[in-house]
Amino acid sequence: MDSRERVAGAVVGSAVGDALGAPFEFGPAGAFSARFPVSGVENEMRGGGGWDPGEATDDTQMAVHVAESLLERGGLDPQDVFARFQRWAADDPKDIGLQTEDVLTRGLPWNQAAEAHYRSTHHAAGNGSLMRATTAAVYFAPQGRHATMDAARRISALTHGDPAAGEGTAIFHDLLRAALTGADPLKELPHTLAAVHADHRERYARVTSPTWHPAEATEFNGAVWPCLGSALWALRTTGGYEEAVRAAIDLGGDTDTLAAVTGALAGAVHGQSAIPARWTDPLHVPLPGGDGRVLRLADLLELSRSLTRPAS
Repeated sequence: MDSRERVAGAVVGSAVGDALGAPFEFGPAGAFSARFPVSGVENEMRGGGGWDPGEATDDTQMAVHVAESLLERGGLDPQDVFARFQRWAADDPKDIGLQTEDVLTRGLPWNQAAEAHYRSTHHAAGNGSLMRATTAAVYFAPQGRHATMDAARRISALTHGDPAAGEGTAIFHDLLRAALTGADPLKELPHTLAAVHADHRERYARVTSPTWHPAEATEFNGAVWPCLGSALWALRTTGGYEEAVRAAIDLGGDTDTLAAVTGALAGAVHGQSAIPARWTDPLHVPLPGGDGRVLRLADLLELSRSLTRPAS
């Protein structure tokens, strides 16, 4: 399998997981399998809960805005990314996290808003920077472990002042980097964890351990560490893209983000061809803050190709 197949698998796989999981958000464990007990018998991309069939959420919308900033600016321009996030938030997205909304609407500069939120609430370790990380992880993957992990921390810090969110996003960046090379991301974990800040290494070592199960989480999976740990559990305990995403959604809770993170990793491991057409055909990404555009599969494939082209 070549790298283009893996990159497309990551970008499309994350968006598909997002759209597939959205109707089950905040629902109970097992709801997906209860509704669709047999894979492939009917199209599971039915929508619901306010979402149209195949409609991606804020997870994918923000990931696209990050990607377009990286491409148009020729690299990471945090101020530009933040401005795009602000335009998106002001354009009435159907869904936006409470923390992200507070940061983006505070009226503070890009390098102060997230820190001010963290100081005032002491709660900023949600998975909102992890959910949007796939496109940046693809873009920075060729630059190696330390560069991609540093970029993850910097982008995370735009909305999430708690360094724990940045470390979780950095782990995801590096594991996706490994998967895009054809390596087993689960076998890369010890090397990735060694590059995690010492203050956060033990917590992430625990939730990424082969013996950890999502039932052991002490926080809701909307927090960054159980979300990442659950995605890795889904990848580790299944044998294909469909099975991994189903397992993630069946955990319940923050199902769109669980499936988006799982879908990116499983898509990179198993390739775009492993993602069923019955899920990609209705896929679409309305883009608040993007001049009314709606992205579909062909657009996401072109975006994935652009993210891997050398800057001219």
